[in-house]
Amino acid sequence: MDELSFTSVGIDIGTSTTKLIVSRLRLGRVSGAFHLPRYEITERELRYASPIYSTPLLSRDEIDMDEVARILRQEYDLIGLSLSEVKSGAVIITGETATKTNARRVVHYLAERSGDFVVAAAGADLEGLLAGKGSGAEQRSRETPGVVANVDIGGGTANVAYFREGRAIGTVTFHVGGRLIRLDEQGCVISVSPHVQGWLPERGLSLTAGRKTTTEQLEAIASAMCGDMLAYLAGEAVDPSFCHLIAGSPPAGPLPEIDELMISGGISTLMANPEVPDTMAAIARYGDIGPLLASFLRRQADKWPFRIVTSSQTVRATVIGAGMQSVEISGSTVHIDPSVLPLRNLPVLHLEYTGMPVEDWSRTADDAMLEAARYALPGAEAPCAIALGGEVIHSYAALQRVARTLLDTYAAHFSGASIMVVVCDHDMAKALGQALSIRCGKRLSIVCIDQIRVERGDYIDIGEPLPGYLVPVVIKTLAFS
Repeated sequence: MDELSFTSVGIDIGTSTTKLIVSRLRLGRVSGAFHLPRYEITERELRYASPIYSTPLLSRDEIDMDEVARILRQEYDLIGLSLSEVKSGAVIITGETATKTNARRVVHYLAERSGDFVVAAAGADLEGLLAGKGSGAEQRSRETPGVVANVDIGGGTANVAYFREGRAIGTVTFHVGGRLIRLDEQGCVISVSPHVQGWLPERGLSLTAGRKTTTEQLEAIASAMCGDMLAYLAGEAVDPSFCHLIAGSPPAGPLPEIDELMISGGISTLMANPEVPDTMAAIARYGDIGPLLASFLRRQADKWPFRIVTSSQTVRATVIGAGMQSVEISGSTVHIDPSVLPLRNLPVLHLEYTGMPVEDWSRTADDAMLEAARYALPGAEAPCAIALGGEVIHSYAALQRVARTLLDTYAAHFSGASIMVVVCDHDMAKALGQALSIRCGKRLSIVCIDQIRVERGDYIDIGEPLPGYLVPVVIKTLAFS
């Protein structure tokens, strides 16, 4: 078997819009005939893109879960897609919608009803990376020198991901989006996001929910919001009040210097309209300030040291990244119990083996398990995934020593677990998995995979095995950050 293909689905529930894509992913063997088999996704084909739906809400703080599920069922029925055909993909809640009271419950509810292996994830860093991949910024950075950044601007957030030579090198997220200020066509302000409420007075601007505003007020707000964001990305001096619009903690160090800035998301779609929205009806035609933000981004494009371009994939960039870009494939030299797959949302325990003495190795493993017990899934069959890195284990004696220590410390800290998951840096999953399985007997089901690189703080999903014992894996960073 040198290649196979499978169906992947991406579902994005955003601040303003909800959409779905279906893609076909083709796997190809990338290792030589005399090497251990290794497969990668060699082709991604977009098969179907749904209409753009308004995200259904029961209230300002709650997603209408039943209506989202109905939209999903309707789309599956329309294209004749059965759940058994879906082998990978992602359900993500993005922007302000991720803060709704039932956001976590909704993604898990949908993930369980979307196919054999659909991942539930949300978080600004992951959202920015997926949008950067789906927009084409990642690929563009392979073709052009310097740094290509993608800013995906929707209803609630602007997620920025930086790429150099096809590799993600940083992310930052802003509370910049059309839906942060909602209003009607008469100029009555319906709501103002708390993030914007903190920023406005310090920036010398004013807006009050329940009162009428003017086109001049809204233009001043949109101009300042766009200008401050672009100045921040350009590394120029920015008004101190902008700290209110930086989501989470500001980046610890300086951001990479941008050579080309790509814009995706719903706001980039509106940028294609050359007309300036100069009346309240034109500004508020979608019930928010999206058209005004798009207009000022377009008008300010020539002021900055980087080139500004719009993405070929605009409003669907994030969902395309989710459905087509987020899957990796474990090597075929694995040891798995297929009956326990798929496994979802396993926090990663990172553990390094450096050929140390037995006592030191046991202490290192015990310390790692103790730390992991603080964030592992309580009462779960598989409370975490052990990411085993470090040196290649060459000898049979060392392999047995590692297996014995892993089992002893895992049993001590996770006595209620029935599944043990190990993710190896090196091509050793089959041998280590067999050693673990022989030692534990029927006490634990063993899932041991390799050729997947994960880090502390990641979460992973492991899907049902594909033909040839290939295993799809999705790595998620800062899920529900």
